[in-house]
Amino acid sequence: MSESKPKPVRPKLQRSERVFSESHLTSWELFVRDSLLTLAWPELLNSVSGSTASDLISRRGVFSRRYYGSVEQLQQPEVDGHEHCRRFRIENGDSPGEKDEMFGSPSTPVLENPEYQTRWYFKYFLGKLHQNYIGVDNDKSPFFLSIVMNEDNNSLVPLYRAILFRKCGAHKISLPIPQNKVLTVKQILSNFPNMDKVEKGPKEIFTPDIQKDLLLLEEQEGSVNFKFGVIYMKQGQNSDDEMLSNEHGSNKFEQFLTLLGDRVRLKGWDKYRGGLDTKGDMTGKYSVYTVYEGHEIMFHVSTLLPYSRDNRQQVERKRHIGNDIVNIVFIDMEEDDQNETAHAQFNPTCIKSQFTHIFAAVSVSSNGHYRLSVFSDEAVPLFGPGLPCPPMFSDPYAFREFLLVKLINGEKATFETPTFARKRQRTLEMLIKDLHSEHVTDARITMLNRRAFSDVLAETPRHSRLKEDSRQIEFVRIGQALKLEAIVRGDAPTSLASTGAAGTVFKRSPWEANCFYPVFPSHPIACGDSWGENRLVVATEDGTFVVEDGTSHRQIFDKSLQVRQLNVVEPHGIILLRAGSAHKDCKIYVFRLSQIEMTTEIFTRIDVKEHRMERTRGAHLYSISRAGGARLRMCVAIGRKLLMFQWKHSAAWTAWCPASDTDTVEGFSFFWELNLSEQPSILTILDNVWSPISPTHGDILVCVGYKNHWDVVNGRSGQAQHLYTVEGTRTHLVAALDLYEDQEIQLMLCYNHTCHFQKLNETINCEAMNFDFHWNSAPTDIVCAFPYIIAFTSNTMEIRLVVNGNLIHTMSMPKLQLITSKNDIFFATTAPEFFPNKTDRLYVDIRQQGLQKVSPPSSPNASPEVKPLRIYRIPIHALSRAPHPDHSRTCSPPVWKSADSKLAVPDQPRVSRSASSSPVPPVRARLQPAAIK
Repeated sequence: MSESKPKPVRPKLQRSERVFSESHLTSWELFVRDSLLTLAWPELLNSVSGSTASDLISRRGVFSRRYYGSVEQLQQPEVDGHEHCRRFRIENGDSPGEKDEMFGSPSTPVLENPEYQTRWYFKYFLGKLHQNYIGVDNDKSPFFLSIVMNEDNNSLVPLYRAILFRKCGAHKISLPIPQNKVLTVKQILSNFPNMDKVEKGPKEIFTPDIQKDLLLLEEQEGSVNFKFGVIYMKQGQNSDDEMLSNEHGSNKFEQFLTLLGDRVRLKGWDKYRGGLDTKGDMTGKYSVYTVYEGHEIMFHVSTLLPYSRDNRQQVERKRHIGNDIVNIVFIDMEEDDQNETAHAQFNPTCIKSQFTHIFAAVSVSSNGHYRLSVFSDEAVPLFGPGLPCPPMFSDPYAFREFLLVKLINGEKATFETPTFARKRQRTLEMLIKDLHSEHVTDARITMLNRRAFSDVLAETPRHSRLKEDSRQIEFVRIGQALKLEAIVRGDAPTSLASTGAAGTVFKRSPWEANCFYPVFPSHPIACGDSWGENRLVVATEDGTFVVEDGTSHRQIFDKSLQVRQLNVVEPHGIILLRAGSAHKDCKIYVFRLSQIEMTTEIFTRIDVKEHRMERTRGAHLYSISRAGGARLRMCVAIGRKLLMFQWKHSAAWTAWCPASDTDTVEGFSFFWELNLSEQPSILTILDNVWSPISPTHGDILVCVGYKNHWDVVNGRSGQAQHLYTVEGTRTHLVAALDLYEDQEIQLMLCYNHTCHFQKLNETINCEAMNFDFHWNSAPTDIVCAFPYIIAFTSNTMEIRLVVNGNLIHTMSMPKLQLITSKNDIFFATTAPEFFPNKTDRLYVDIRQQGLQKVSPPSSPNASPEVKPLRIYRIPIHALSRAPHPDHSRTCSPPVWKSADSKLAVPDQPRVSRSASSSPVPPVRARLQPAAIK
């Protein structure tokens, strides 16, 4: 995607009554390994020097530097008479973010890009009836496209899933099925980046053998199993020859090996062997093996590999450990006070292997506490989890889990270094070209010019229809056989493995939601915001309600006042509403929270006239400044016009004199007005900026999103700076999140399936776009809760890491809607006991052959029976491990009591901690008719 010539908007400053204040700063793995063994080390070193990993650190700024250590150049001993230097990112629990009380330490160990989340072809396609296509893009490069129509496992929402295999990798998307419409192949293809202008439509491949080829392409993304080196290092040793010459380890080292895994006899070993000999004891008699969440791990332990008294370099040991991407170095210290010093003195360059990219230095104190430091080659992209501060672990099993997750994530990240990435791209390019040449000559391929994607069972003569039925049965049979074969050989996604996962099934995830309110009348929720620790203000078509945590909900505005946007501003004790029967009639209203809290009456449209702000008629959008700023500012969009208002009291003044801050509409002062060239769809106030031109005050900048681009408008000067343009015919802007680093602002611009990082005053180029990441489903809302970023759609919640865009987890829930993320994250979804059961699915039998396939209903978006909603909360401190700035938070209580007699639920039912299970019995939890008015 290349940037078009910027077309800057230059709005005219109509009026300026500025009020300024101080500014607050706030199965591929094997190929790559075998291939790289033949590389000369200088060639590898030169390729690493051109890494973009440091650029990634720069672009993700505050997040990366705070938590993932500094990059330092370490001197390496002479190799062949020449000195070499390598740069390593050093994580030792001493980075600024790990000591920052506000942010805490994001040390929750979670696997990044877990196979069950990313191996889509294996999970959703293989063994099921689907369609595969082959084509050539505008660069004359071949591609493969796989499409399946199925229903979401939990919500039974019919959707398309599509995978595009190209030389740069596999790109995955899911698309909802439009109402009463079936998408064509080219329409589905156009949702992928740079694929909306493909000249020729792809061809369909009917042969069942294509499944084996596509499974091979997907396996190039990485291996399910891992091998890690373990080096025993005595005090005072400073070279790999000395370390690898240790014939035996100490008792501490043996205890550490026992913690890592089980000691297994190699001869006759029939599981993952990690390159070790299992027939003649050529690589030692024993090794250490374990399984973590379905990943088989074989450790190459230096003291268990063959030892030669006559070979000072211990070539047999170095042959395995030196060719491992990740090495654990166990530092055996005699005195506890030297524990930290040993980590500081350890130099990874003393181990002469350019192939090893990550070193995990481990030591243990006399009281059994483990210390960890991680050294990563500069070329390795950022990976989690971040180390705690200090990096000490009193629980050995917690340390084991943290270490294994860190090592698995580190090896996966290493595959994204330039050297490995180029190897993978060349491999994929060769495979795709060979497969393309093979399949384009197949006589069974036919062009699809007018046929829709799902027209597999078109009206055809009876003999042709029977032939098609037989082909589909054979297609599914071969796919199921391939799936079983992958499971047997250990290459299945991790969640399908039957061993090693038992101990982690019930582990609580950081994003696990607590039930906040179990049965809320299922009027469509228009908007909402949190109020204090245990209340929500929720607006629906039937009125606006205050919802107490697990207690009751009461109405505060009737349906004559249709609230379309609201914010609870607790520092000033007010609530802002944008309400009106239609967008052209919307106005901004200001109420005191105390007024709403003390009264029991329900306000109508007539009662709120005195709370209406002047100049805001026709407001279709507004945005307020972020919490914690010196001043509360509100930017209102009325058509092509922007209006800026500011609360007359600062947050500090209100904190000192809360009883004096009692204003409503009169509390806002008009600031300035600007005319734009087109109507905005997104507003984000960027007011934490200090300008050297005007050192006594800060500029107030507003990021404005239009139809297909973003600008940054300066209200003081009345000028606009072009920020970013989205190219393509299908454009949907989602959000512009401001991420502050000292005085510099960087924006996370979200559109379609993409998140793009953009700094102010930065030229857009191809390298900058290399750090974009893509969602599997196009989001409707985005929440950033470091270290995670969460995308909400109408039926999925997709969780990724901010620093690298890696996928962590995906959850499916019907009628999912984000309510607010101001403090904790609140969302609503259909109560699990009201999910459609399997008998609600529509099956189509295939000609008496006993084969069934899931087919969506004819009208997938038809309005179902009204079902009550359940409101959930994800505590923000569970995600960020950060204490709340205002008060200590606790999770939702394990029980809730109903004070509303209209809610026909037990007095004290058990509350589930999961958004996919029900906290109330399915029958008694249903609303009585009187509950919905």
